[in-house]
Amino acid sequence: MNTTTLTLNESWLSRRNLFDWVFAALVVAGGLFAFARYAGSMDSYEKPILAAAVIATIAIGWFWRPLRVLAIVVAAASLLAIASYQGDLARADTVFWLKYFLSSQSAILWMSVLFFMSTLFYWLGFFGGRQSDTFDAIGSRLAWAAVTMALIGTMVRWYESHQLGPDIGHIPVSNLYEVFVLFCWLTAAFYLYFEERYGTRALGAFVMLVVSAAVGFLLWYTIVREAHEIQPLVPALQSWWMKLHVPANFIGYGTFALAAMVAFAYLIKEQANETRWYKLTPIWLLGVALCFVPVAFRQRVQEAGGSYWVIYAGISALIAAGILLGRKRIAARLPANEVLDDVMYKSITVGFAFFTIATVLGALWAADAWGGYWSWDPKETWALIVWLNYAAWLHMRLVKGLRGTVAAWWALGGLAVTTFAFLGVNMFLSGLHSYGTL
Repeated sequence: MNTTTLTLNESWLSRRNLFDWVFAALVVAGGLFAFARYAGSMDSYEKPILAAAVIATIAIGWFWRPLRVLAIVVAAASLLAIASYQGDLARADTVFWLKYFLSSQSAILWMSVLFFMSTLFYWLGFFGGRQSDTFDAIGSRLAWAAVTMALIGTMVRWYESHQLGPDIGHIPVSNLYEVFVLFCWLTAAFYLYFEERYGTRALGAFVMLVVSAAVGFLLWYTIVREAHEIQPLVPALQSWWMKLHVPANFIGYGTFALAAMVAFAYLIKEQANETRWYKLTPIWLLGVALCFVPVAFRQRVQEAGGSYWVIYAGISALIAAGILLGRKRIAARLPANEVLDDVMYKSITVGFAFFTIATVLGALWAADAWGGYWSWDPKETWALIVWLNYAAWLHMRLVKGLRGTVAAWWALGGLAVTTFAFLGVNMFLSGLHSYGTL
Protein backbone atom coordinates (compact mmCIF):
# COMPACT_ATOMS: atom_id res chain seq x y z
CA MET A 1 0.00 0.00 0.00
CA ASN A 2 2.77 2.44 0.93
CA THR A 3 4.69 1.59 -2.25
CA THR A 4 1.60 2.16 -4.40
CA THR A 5 0.86 5.50 -2.74
CA LEU A 6 4.46 6.64 -3.15
CA THR A 7 4.44 5.66 -6.82
CA LEU A 8 1.21 7.57 -7.46
CA ASN A 9 2.55 10.64 -5.68
CA GLU A 10 5.80 10.51 -7.63
CA SER A 11 3.87 10.14 -10.87
CA TRP A 12 1.69 13.15 -10.07
CA LEU A 13 4.68 15.27 -9.03
CA SER A 14 6.67 14.18 -12.06
CA ARG A 15 4.08 15.80 -14.29
CA ARG A 16 4.76 19.21 -12.77
CA ASN A 17 7.28 21.30 -14.67
CA LEU A 18 9.10 24.47 -13.67
CA PHE A 19 6.41 26.73 -15.14
CA ASP A 20 3.79 24.96 -13.00
CA TRP A 21 5.67 25.87 -9.83
CA VAL A 22 6.40 29.42 -11.01
CA PHE A 23 2.70 29.86 -11.78
CA ALA A 24 1.74 28.52 -8.35
CA ALA A 25 4.22 30.85 -6.66
CA LEU A 26 2.83 33.86 -8.57
CA VAL A 27 -0.75 32.99 -7.62
CA VAL A 28 0.16 32.53 -3.95
CA ALA A 29 2.10 35.81 -3.97
CA GLY A 30 -0.89 37.59 -5.47
CA GLY A 31 -3.20 36.09 -2.86
CA LEU A 32 -0.89 37.08 -0.01
CA PHE A 33 -0.60 40.62 -1.39
CA ALA A 34 -4.39 40.92 -1.63
CA PHE A 35 -4.79 39.62 1.91
CA ALA A 36 -2.11 41.93 3.32
CA ARG A 37 -3.61 44.98 1.64
CA TYR A 38 -7.34 44.33 1.91
CA ALA A 39 -7.79 42.00 4.91
CA GLY A 40 -9.20 44.88 6.95
CA SER A 41 -11.99 45.35 4.38
CA MET A 42 -12.87 41.66 4.11
CA ASP A 43 -15.75 40.02 5.91
CA SER A 44 -15.26 36.69 7.64
CA TYR A 45 -16.50 34.76 4.59
CA GLU A 46 -14.32 36.66 2.09
CA LYS A 47 -11.02 35.50 3.58
CA PRO A 48 -11.67 31.78 3.07
CA ILE A 49 -13.07 32.59 -0.39
CA LEU A 50 -9.76 34.29 -1.24
CA ALA A 51 -7.82 31.25 0.01
CA ALA A 52 -10.09 28.90 -1.95
CA ALA A 53 -9.67 31.06 -5.07
CA VAL A 54 -5.88 30.79 -4.82
CA ILE A 55 -6.04 26.99 -4.50
CA ALA A 56 -8.62 26.67 -7.29
CA THR A 57 -6.62 28.89 -9.66
CA ILE A 58 -3.49 26.80 -9.17
CA ALA A 59 -5.42 23.55 -9.57
CA ILE A 60 -7.19 24.68 -12.75
CA GLY A 61 -3.93 26.03 -14.20
CA TRP A 62 -2.23 22.70 -13.53
CA PHE A 63 -5.18 20.75 -14.93
CA TRP A 64 -5.33 22.74 -18.19
CA ARG A 65 -1.97 24.35 -18.72
CA PRO A 66 -2.91 27.02 -21.31
CA LEU A 67 -4.79 28.76 -18.49
CA ARG A 68 -1.49 29.53 -16.78
CA VAL A 69 -0.44 31.89 -19.56
CA LEU A 70 -3.97 33.30 -19.79
CA ALA A 71 -4.04 34.05 -16.05
CA ILE A 72 -0.63 35.71 -16.08
CA VAL A 73 -1.42 37.89 -19.13
CA VAL A 74 -4.80 38.96 -17.71
CA ALA A 75 -3.27 39.74 -14.31
CA ALA A 76 -0.38 41.74 -15.83
CA ALA A 77 -2.65 43.74 -18.16
CA SER A 78 -5.19 44.40 -15.39
CA LEU A 79 -2.48 45.61 -13.01
CA LEU A 80 -1.07 47.85 -15.75
CA ALA A 81 -4.52 49.36 -16.26
CA ILE A 82 -5.05 49.88 -12.54
CA ALA A 83 -1.62 51.51 -12.18
CA SER A 84 -2.33 53.72 -15.19
CA TYR A 85 -5.58 55.01 -13.70
CA GLN A 86 -3.78 56.26 -10.58
CA GLY A 87 -7.18 56.46 -8.90
CA ASP A 88 -8.60 58.83 -11.54
CA LEU A 89 -11.08 57.34 -14.03
CA ALA A 90 -10.79 60.45 -16.21
CA ARG A 91 -7.37 59.17 -17.29
CA ALA A 92 -9.20 56.63 -19.48
CA ASP A 93 -9.57 59.43 -22.03
CA THR A 94 -5.95 60.60 -21.96
CA VAL A 95 -3.71 57.55 -21.41
CA PHE A 96 -3.16 55.81 -24.76
CA TRP A 97 -3.38 52.14 -23.69
CA LEU A 98 -6.33 52.85 -21.43
CA LYS A 99 -8.24 54.71 -24.10
CA TYR A 100 -7.67 52.17 -26.86
CA PHE A 101 -7.02 48.84 -25.14
CA LEU A 102 -7.27 48.42 -21.37
CA SER A 103 -10.21 50.41 -20.02
CA SER A 104 -13.10 48.05 -19.45
CA GLN A 105 -15.16 49.32 -22.36
CA SER A 106 -12.21 49.30 -24.77
CA ALA A 107 -11.24 45.76 -23.77
CA ILE A 108 -14.81 44.51 -24.17
CA LEU A 109 -15.10 46.13 -27.58
CA TRP A 110 -11.87 44.38 -28.57
CA MET A 111 -13.43 41.15 -27.28
CA SER A 112 -16.40 41.73 -29.56
CA VAL A 113 -14.30 42.36 -32.66
CA LEU A 114 -12.04 39.39 -31.95
CA PHE A 115 -14.97 37.00 -31.50
CA PHE A 116 -16.45 38.13 -34.82
CA MET A 117 -13.08 37.64 -36.52
CA SER A 118 -12.63 34.25 -34.88
CA THR A 119 -16.02 33.12 -36.17
CA LEU A 120 -15.14 34.27 -39.68
CA PHE A 121 -11.82 32.43 -39.75
CA TYR A 122 -13.30 29.25 -38.33
CA TRP A 123 -15.87 29.27 -41.15
CA LEU A 124 -13.18 30.01 -43.73
CA GLY A 125 -11.56 26.82 -42.50
CA PHE A 126 -14.40 24.82 -44.06
CA PHE A 127 -13.87 26.33 -47.50
CA GLY A 128 -10.19 27.26 -47.51
CA GLY A 129 -8.85 24.18 -49.28
CA ARG A 130 -5.15 23.78 -48.50
CA GLN A 131 -5.30 26.77 -46.20
CA SER A 132 -8.09 25.32 -44.05
CA ASP A 133 -5.81 24.34 -41.18
CA THR A 134 -4.22 27.79 -41.23
CA PHE A 135 -7.62 29.49 -41.07
CA ASP A 136 -8.66 27.22 -38.21
CA ALA A 137 -5.49 28.00 -36.30
CA ILE A 138 -6.05 31.74 -36.75
CA GLY A 139 -9.65 31.35 -35.58
CA SER A 140 -8.48 29.52 -32.46
CA ARG A 141 -5.85 32.13 -31.62
CA LEU A 142 -8.37 34.91 -32.11
CA ALA A 143 -10.78 33.13 -29.76
CA TRP A 144 -8.02 32.96 -27.13
CA ALA A 145 -7.32 36.67 -27.65
CA ALA A 146 -11.03 37.46 -27.27
CA VAL A 147 -11.26 35.50 -24.01
CA THR A 148 -8.18 37.37 -22.77
CA MET A 149 -9.65 40.78 -23.56
CA ALA A 150 -12.99 39.79 -21.99
CA LEU A 151 -11.27 38.86 -18.75
CA ILE A 152 -9.15 42.02 -18.76
CA GLY A 153 -12.29 44.07 -19.31
CA THR A 154 -14.04 42.26 -16.46
CA MET A 155 -11.17 42.76 -14.02
CA VAL A 156 -10.71 46.44 -14.90
CA ARG A 157 -14.48 47.06 -14.74
CA TRP A 158 -14.43 45.62 -11.22
CA TYR A 159 -11.74 48.13 -10.27
CA GLU A 160 -13.55 51.00 -12.01
CA SER A 161 -16.75 50.31 -10.09
CA HIS A 162 -14.90 50.71 -6.79
CA GLN A 163 -13.44 54.03 -7.93
CA LEU A 164 -16.94 55.44 -8.43
CA GLY A 165 -17.71 55.15 -4.73
CA PRO A 166 -17.31 52.81 -1.75
CA ASP A 167 -20.92 51.65 -2.03
CA ILE A 168 -20.89 51.19 -5.82
CA GLY A 169 -18.04 48.74 -6.31
CA HIS A 170 -19.11 45.17 -7.11
CA ILE A 171 -18.11 42.11 -9.08
CA PRO A 172 -19.31 42.74 -12.67
CA VAL A 173 -21.98 40.05 -12.94
CA SER A 174 -24.97 42.12 -11.89
CA ASN A 175 -26.81 43.07 -15.10
CA LEU A 176 -27.42 41.88 -18.65
CA TYR A 177 -24.42 43.71 -20.08
CA GLU A 178 -22.02 42.15 -17.60
CA VAL A 179 -23.44 38.64 -17.75
CA PHE A 180 -23.38 38.65 -21.56
CA VAL A 181 -19.65 39.29 -21.35
CA LEU A 182 -19.44 36.45 -18.82
CA PHE A 183 -21.45 34.16 -21.11
CA CYS A 184 -19.24 34.92 -24.13
CA TRP A 185 -15.87 34.17 -22.56
CA LEU A 186 -17.09 31.18 -20.53
CA THR A 187 -18.64 29.52 -23.59
CA ALA A 188 -15.52 30.18 -25.67
CA ALA A 189 -13.18 28.96 -22.92
CA PHE A 190 -15.03 25.68 -22.50
CA TYR A 191 -15.00 25.20 -26.26
CA LEU A 192 -11.25 25.84 -26.42
CA TYR A 193 -10.75 23.15 -23.79
CA PHE A 194 -12.69 20.62 -25.86
CA GLU A 195 -10.84 21.79 -28.97
CA GLU A 196 -7.53 20.83 -27.39
CA ARG A 197 -8.91 17.73 -25.68
CA TYR A 198 -10.23 16.21 -28.92
CA GLY A 199 -7.65 17.66 -31.29
CA THR A 200 -10.18 19.22 -33.68
CA ARG A 201 -10.95 22.84 -34.53
CA ALA A 202 -13.86 22.09 -36.84
CA LEU A 203 -16.46 22.74 -34.14
CA GLY A 204 -15.26 26.31 -33.58
CA ALA A 205 -17.35 27.61 -36.46
CA PHE A 206 -20.54 26.34 -34.85
CA VAL A 207 -19.79 27.27 -31.24
CA MET A 208 -18.60 30.75 -32.20
CA LEU A 209 -21.93 31.34 -33.94
CA VAL A 210 -23.75 31.41 -30.61
CA VAL A 211 -20.96 33.50 -29.07
CA SER A 212 -21.13 35.99 -31.95
CA ALA A 213 -24.91 36.15 -31.61
CA ALA A 214 -24.44 37.03 -27.94
CA VAL A 215 -21.86 39.68 -28.90
CA GLY A 216 -24.32 41.10 -31.43
CA PHE A 217 -26.94 41.46 -28.72
CA LEU A 218 -24.37 42.95 -26.36
CA LEU A 219 -23.43 45.66 -28.86
CA TRP A 220 -27.09 46.50 -29.53
CA TYR A 221 -27.79 46.61 -25.81
CA THR A 222 -24.85 48.97 -25.34
CA ILE A 223 -26.09 51.27 -28.11
CA VAL A 224 -29.70 51.39 -26.95
CA ARG A 225 -29.37 51.34 -23.18
CA GLU A 226 -25.82 52.63 -22.69
CA ALA A 227 -25.52 49.47 -20.63
CA HIS A 228 -21.75 49.79 -20.28
CA GLU A 229 -22.27 52.51 -17.69
CA ILE A 230 -21.59 51.16 -14.20
CA GLN A 231 -24.62 51.45 -11.93
CA PRO A 232 -25.02 50.93 -8.15
CA LEU A 233 -26.47 47.60 -7.11
CA VAL A 234 -30.10 47.38 -6.09
CA PRO A 235 -30.47 46.23 -2.44
CA ALA A 236 -31.33 42.61 -3.29
CA LEU A 237 -28.08 42.25 -5.26
CA GLN A 238 -25.90 43.61 -2.47
CA SER A 239 -25.04 40.13 -1.33
CA TRP A 240 -22.03 37.85 -1.46
CA TRP A 241 -24.35 35.12 -2.79
CA MET A 242 -24.26 36.91 -6.16
CA LYS A 243 -20.53 36.23 -6.52
CA LEU A 244 -21.21 32.50 -6.35
CA HIS A 245 -24.67 32.06 -7.86
CA VAL A 246 -24.24 34.02 -11.10
CA PRO A 247 -20.92 32.53 -12.31
CA ALA A 248 -22.14 29.00 -11.54
CA ASN A 249 -25.36 29.73 -13.41
CA PHE A 250 -23.54 30.95 -16.49
CA ILE A 251 -21.20 27.99 -16.59
CA GLY A 252 -24.43 26.07 -17.03
CA TYR A 253 -25.77 28.42 -19.71
CA GLY A 254 -22.47 28.45 -21.58
CA THR A 255 -21.98 24.69 -21.66
CA PHE A 256 -25.63 24.09 -22.58
CA ALA A 257 -25.19 26.49 -25.51
CA LEU A 258 -21.97 24.73 -26.49
CA ALA A 259 -23.73 21.34 -26.42
CA ALA A 260 -26.55 22.70 -28.58
CA MET A 261 -24.18 23.98 -31.26
CA VAL A 262 -22.31 20.66 -31.29
CA ALA A 263 -25.71 18.99 -31.66
CA PHE A 264 -26.39 21.28 -34.61
CA ALA A 265 -23.10 20.18 -36.20
CA TYR A 266 -24.08 16.55 -35.58
CA LEU A 267 -27.40 17.03 -37.39
CA ILE A 268 -25.69 18.78 -40.31
CA LYS A 269 -23.32 15.82 -40.62
CA GLU A 270 -26.24 13.40 -40.51
CA GLN A 271 -28.17 15.23 -43.25
CA ALA A 272 -25.24 16.23 -45.46
CA ASN A 273 -26.37 14.02 -48.35
CA GLU A 274 -30.04 14.91 -48.10
CA THR A 275 -31.16 16.38 -51.44
CA ARG A 276 -34.72 17.32 -50.50
CA TRP A 277 -34.39 20.87 -49.24
CA TYR A 278 -37.50 20.68 -47.08
CA LYS A 279 -35.90 17.81 -45.13
CA LEU A 280 -32.94 19.93 -44.03
CA THR A 281 -34.69 20.90 -40.83
CA PRO A 282 -31.70 21.99 -38.71
CA ILE A 283 -30.58 24.60 -41.25
CA TRP A 284 -34.05 26.06 -41.64
CA LEU A 285 -34.43 26.20 -37.87
CA LEU A 286 -31.13 28.08 -37.60
CA GLY A 287 -32.27 30.63 -40.17
CA VAL A 288 -35.66 31.05 -38.48
CA ALA A 289 -34.07 31.36 -35.03
CA LEU A 290 -31.51 33.93 -36.13
CA CYS A 291 -34.00 35.96 -38.14
CA PHE A 292 -36.53 35.77 -35.29
CA VAL A 293 -34.38 38.10 -33.20
CA PRO A 294 -35.25 41.24 -35.25
CA VAL A 295 -38.93 40.28 -34.97
CA ALA A 296 -38.64 39.87 -31.20
CA PHE A 297 -37.06 43.30 -30.96
CA ARG A 298 -39.33 44.95 -33.54
CA GLN A 299 -40.66 47.50 -31.02
CA ARG A 300 -37.11 48.60 -30.27
CA VAL A 301 -35.74 48.73 -33.81
CA GLN A 302 -36.24 52.48 -34.04
CA GLU A 303 -34.23 52.98 -30.85
CA ALA A 304 -31.21 51.41 -32.54
CA GLY A 305 -31.58 53.47 -35.70
CA GLY A 306 -33.50 50.79 -37.59
CA SER A 307 -30.58 49.45 -39.61
CA TYR A 308 -28.92 47.34 -36.91
CA TRP A 309 -31.40 44.48 -36.88
CA VAL A 310 -31.88 44.66 -40.64
CA ILE A 311 -28.15 44.00 -41.06
CA TYR A 312 -28.37 41.29 -38.40
CA ALA A 313 -31.19 39.56 -40.29
CA GLY A 314 -29.25 39.81 -43.56
CA ILE A 315 -26.13 38.25 -42.07
CA SER A 316 -28.25 35.52 -40.46
CA ALA A 317 -29.81 34.66 -43.82
CA LEU A 318 -26.36 34.51 -45.45
CA ILE A 319 -25.06 32.17 -42.74
CA ALA A 320 -28.02 29.81 -43.13
CA ALA A 321 -27.68 29.86 -46.93
CA GLY A 322 -23.93 29.22 -46.72
CA ILE A 323 -24.45 26.20 -44.46
CA LEU A 324 -27.19 24.92 -46.77
CA LEU A 325 -25.04 25.13 -49.89
CA GLY A 326 -21.81 23.96 -48.29
CA ARG A 327 -23.19 21.23 -46.02
CA LYS A 328 -21.30 18.38 -47.72
CA ARG A 329 -17.94 20.10 -47.39
CA ILE A 330 -18.75 21.08 -43.81
CA ALA A 331 -19.74 17.52 -42.92
CA ALA A 332 -16.53 16.13 -44.43
CA ARG A 333 -14.37 18.19 -42.05
CA LEU A 334 -16.41 17.54 -38.91
CA PRO A 335 -15.09 14.92 -36.48
CA ALA A 336 -16.70 11.50 -36.14
CA ASN A 337 -20.20 11.21 -34.74
CA GLU A 338 -18.80 9.52 -31.64
CA VAL A 339 -16.68 12.59 -30.89
CA LEU A 340 -19.61 14.95 -31.40
CA ASP A 341 -21.80 12.81 -29.18
CA ASP A 342 -19.13 12.69 -26.46
CA VAL A 343 -18.62 16.47 -26.49
CA MET A 344 -22.39 16.94 -26.20
CA TYR A 345 -22.57 14.58 -23.25
CA LYS A 346 -19.62 16.07 -21.37
CA SER A 347 -20.79 19.64 -21.96
CA ILE A 348 -24.26 18.88 -20.62
CA THR A 349 -22.80 16.96 -17.67
CA VAL A 350 -20.61 19.90 -16.63
CA GLY A 351 -23.41 22.38 -17.23
CA PHE A 352 -25.95 20.34 -15.27
CA ALA A 353 -23.62 20.03 -12.29
CA PHE A 354 -22.96 23.76 -12.11
CA PHE A 355 -26.58 24.68 -12.87
CA THR A 356 -27.66 22.47 -9.97
CA ILE A 357 -25.18 24.20 -7.68
CA ALA A 358 -26.39 27.60 -8.93
CA THR A 359 -30.03 26.67 -8.26
CA VAL A 360 -29.25 25.62 -4.70
CA LEU A 361 -27.23 28.80 -4.13
CA GLY A 362 -30.07 30.82 -5.63
CA ALA A 363 -32.52 29.30 -3.17
CA LEU A 364 -30.23 30.18 -0.26
CA TRP A 365 -29.84 33.70 -1.63
CA ALA A 366 -33.62 34.05 -1.98
CA ALA A 367 -34.08 32.98 1.63
CA ASP A 368 -31.55 35.58 2.71
CA ALA A 369 -32.99 38.38 0.53
CA TRP A 370 -36.74 37.69 0.54
CA GLY A 371 -37.30 35.29 3.43
CA GLY A 372 -38.23 32.24 1.36
CA TYR A 373 -36.33 29.60 -0.60
CA TRP A 374 -38.77 29.41 -3.51
CA SER A 375 -41.53 31.74 -4.69
CA TRP A 376 -42.37 30.43 -8.20
CA ASP A 377 -41.10 33.65 -9.68
CA PRO A 378 -40.92 33.37 -13.52
CA LYS A 379 -37.12 33.18 -13.45
CA GLU A 380 -37.20 30.45 -10.80
CA THR A 381 -39.87 28.53 -12.67
CA TRP A 382 -37.94 28.59 -15.93
CA ALA A 383 -34.72 27.67 -14.14
CA LEU A 384 -36.55 24.60 -12.86
CA ILE A 385 -37.74 23.80 -16.40
CA VAL A 386 -34.14 24.03 -17.68
CA TRP A 387 -32.93 21.79 -14.86
CA LEU A 388 -35.65 19.19 -15.49
CA ASN A 389 -34.94 19.22 -19.23
CA TYR A 390 -31.26 18.38 -18.81
CA ALA A 391 -31.91 16.02 -15.89
CA ALA A 392 -34.19 14.04 -18.20
CA TRP A 393 -31.57 14.14 -21.00
CA LEU A 394 -28.88 12.76 -18.70
CA HIS A 395 -31.26 10.17 -17.23
CA MET A 396 -32.12 8.88 -20.71
CA ARG A 397 -28.43 8.87 -21.62
CA LEU A 398 -27.29 6.93 -18.57
CA VAL A 399 -30.26 4.60 -18.15
CA LYS A 400 -31.53 4.08 -21.70
CA GLY A 401 -28.33 4.77 -23.65
CA LEU A 402 -29.69 7.82 -25.47
CA ARG A 403 -27.42 8.60 -28.42
CA GLY A 404 -27.40 9.96 -31.94
CA THR A 405 -30.04 12.03 -33.68
CA VAL A 406 -32.61 12.04 -30.87
CA ALA A 407 -30.02 13.18 -28.33
CA ALA A 408 -28.84 15.89 -30.72
CA TRP A 409 -32.34 17.21 -31.36
CA TRP A 410 -33.03 17.22 -27.62
CA ALA A 411 -29.81 19.14 -26.88
CA LEU A 412 -30.60 21.62 -29.65
CA GLY A 413 -34.12 22.11 -28.31
CA GLY A 414 -32.62 22.67 -24.89
CA LEU A 415 -30.97 25.82 -26.23
CA ALA A 416 -34.40 27.35 -26.87
CA VAL A 417 -35.48 26.55 -23.31
CA THR A 418 -32.23 27.89 -21.88
CA THR A 419 -32.39 31.07 -23.99
CA PHE A 420 -35.88 31.84 -22.77
CA ALA A 421 -34.82 31.28 -19.16
CA PHE A 422 -31.77 33.49 -19.68
CA LEU A 423 -33.23 36.28 -21.81
CA GLY A 424 -36.88 35.67 -22.66
CA VAL A 425 -38.04 35.99 -19.07
CA ASN A 426 -36.50 39.46 -18.93
CA MET A 427 -38.17 40.42 -22.22
CA PHE A 428 -41.68 39.06 -21.81
CA LEU A 429 -42.23 38.42 -18.10
CA SER A 430 -41.67 40.32 -14.89
CA GLY A 431 -40.86 39.30 -11.38
CA LEU A 432 -38.40 39.50 -8.54
CA HIS A 433 -35.49 38.79 -10.91
CA SER A 434 -36.22 41.58 -13.37
CA TYR A 435 -32.92 43.38 -12.89
CA GLY A 436 -31.76 43.33 -16.51
CA THR A 437 -34.67 45.01 -18.28
CA LEU A 438 -34.59 45.51 -22.03
